[in-house]
Amino acid sequence: MSVDIEPLTLDDDNFPASLKNRRVAPIPTRLWAIGNLKILDRRLVGFFCSMQCPGNIILKTYDLVMGLRDAGIPIVSGFQSPMEKECLDLLLRGQQSIVICPARSLQNLQLPSTWRHALHQKRLLIVSPFEKRHRRATAELAERRNRLVASFASEVFVAYAGPGTKTERLCLELIEDQICVYVIDAPDNAHLIAQGAVPIRP
Repeated sequence: MSVDIEPLTLDDDNFPASLKNRRVAPIPTRLWAIGNLKILDRRLVGFFCSMQCPGNIILKTYDLVMGLRDAGIPIVSGFQSPMEKECLDLLLRGQQSIVICPARSLQNLQLPSTWRHALHQKRLLIVSPFEKRHRRATAELAERRNRLVASFASEVFVAYAGPGTKTERLCLELIEDQICVYVIDAPDNAHLIAQGAVPIRP
């Protein structure tokens, strides 16, 4: 199945309204998308997890993500860290909508068969603000991508954000902006809970 990459500019009628009204800057002036853009009209839950995730949080995150999947709640994420990738596999087995934001250009992006199946079902959107020259993900692009994810999301679930990481810094910015940030209720997330994140138990 061939896929079409749709370019979007800030002046286009179908440019995501959530980006024009959100608090996370800078707002990208161009996007490239594959899939169902109407998914962005729904309330999305953003999902983040640091590259390293404590073992006591992993199983709880699986349980929570499967609960979100079975409840049909749409999820937006970069799905780049190991924990995020594992959770994407779980989500693709459901029927809810998913938004994937790669930290690279969509040009020549290899789409797994599970992604293609979800695209065929019109429950997947892949969207990126990065031009063709950005062929590989970098730490800088990942940070910009995470802000895009946060802009799309109405609320955020953070499995784990290590102290001093860029993920933690973004979470604290969202909390300061009065965006609801949920975290797994575990001692390893105490630093986020102390700053206003909402602890939850799967």
